[in-house]
Amino acid sequence: MHGSRVEEYAGGKGANQAVAAARLEAEVTMVGCVGTDGRGKFLLSELDAAGVNRTHVSRVDTSTGIAVITIDPDDVSIVVVAGANGELNRQRVEAAATEIASADVLLLQGEVAAEASRTAALLAAASSTLVVFNPAPFNEVASQVLPLADVVVVNQYEAEQLGDVHPSVLVTTLGADGCEVRVNQETTQVDAPKVEVIDPTGAGDAFVGAFAVALVETGDPIAAAAIAVRAGAVAVGVAGAQPGMPTWQDIDGV
Repeated sequence: MHGSRVEEYAGGKGANQAVAAARLEAEVTMVGCVGTDGRGKFLLSELDAAGVNRTHVSRVDTSTGIAVITIDPDDVSIVVVAGANGELNRQRVEAAATEIASADVLLLQGEVAAEASRTAALLAAASSTLVVFNPAPFNEVASQVLPLADVVVVNQYEAEQLGDVHPSVLVTTLGADGCEVRVNQETTQVDAPKVEVIDPTGAGDAFVGAFAVALVETGDPIAAAAIAVRAGAVAVGVAGAQPGMPTWQDIDGV
């Protein structure tokens, strides 16, 4: 197989969503791990540039996690190597207990160990911090966190894997068709603006980060989804994951 070009951008689902929220003027603290290699240094510099507090992002003696993404006109394929993400353990999460307890939202994904994610969700639940869970990639983390999640955000493929799960709010993203928001078993369709797609990488993370911020601001999942679909629409118009995370001005422009 022959490609046309190769480009490198900052990424990682947790980091993408942290940057997405920070670009929308939220106060964001990230908990995670990167390696001591050049990629780790690069990712930390991007978090700094976005204004994300990385006090609880540890540097560990292993390679930084990486995703290799192939894009063709019809689909996107991603191969993820966890690397340092696998080093995020219960102790490192517990070190951020104060920040989790005082937060409006704890935002979780599927790219770190199940033990770490469940520990964070338990700390949030004990402090009435809203738990928003994006089980992507869908793996063993889901069974540990789903029972503790207040809001679950999935794409269509992940929705099929959920099984008999009934969070208070379930959001299913539908790409160009927007999303569906189920609140207490009542479903609402939220349409997305029509835009030219340059690179869909990171669009889901832009959606999730914007949804979390907007949910805190509005208290209304439907209103939050209306903002989030516009954030996703902005993201698909920019190459790369974190470069496409929008500001409020960008969202207002679509």
